Amino acid sequence: MAHELPPLPYDYAALEPTIDKQTMTLHHDMHHGAYVKNLNAALEKHSELFKKTAEELLRDLNAVPEDIRTTVRNNGGGHVNHTMFWKIMKPKGGGEPNGPIAEVINKKFGNFNDFKAKFNDAGAKQFGSGWVWLAGKSGEVQIITTANQDNPISQGMFPIFGNDVWEHAYYLKYNNRRPEYLAAWWNVVNWDEINHRYEAFKSGKSVHELEMAHR
Repeated sequence: MAHELPPLPYDYAALEPTIDKQTMTLHHDMHHGAYVKNLNAALEKHSELFKKTAEELLRDLNAVPEDIRTTVRNNGGGHVNHTMFWKIMKPKGGGEPNGPIAEVINKKFGNFNDFKAKFNDAGAKQFGSGWVWLAGKSGEVQIITTANQDNPISQGMFPIFGNDVWEHAYYLKYNNRRPEYLAAWWNVVNWDEINHRYEAFKSGKSVHELEMAHR
């Protein structure tokens, strides 16, 4: 089965004023759409790989044939990253975290404000394009950054949630003011979805199993 661009779970303008309609349209239709198209084009050279989920490809990149490995890393990562990204945001989101994710944030980082400051700082300092994540491994969580479209899955970690710090994610509205975008982004965070992802991590499920459970 070819990989498909998932529809946005809300209208393009639904996250305004935090993220503007034009950015959402370009980001979803053009950028995410291109990752899916390029991933499928690469996999056509080794069609047996269509049996694997994008997550499975990223988990063991060394098993991907060398002639398409970099393309799969970049575009498979872009597909998995953005599929998560649209879901962990929602209209009228934000506020304080609740449930299990609030407990683990408070336990690990002291309180939400301290966590948010560390997360935003890591995102602001990521040089060039990339992502800032809360990722989990062996029952523990930590803030990490990845370059380009790399996903924590490739490091044996579970991506609980992440924010996109590529310029295309914010430049039309925030220009070069990445810290301003990072600070505003918390106004659209979907803590319910993040709690689902954290519970999947704790239960040992994969991201793909989590996606299937939501269908």
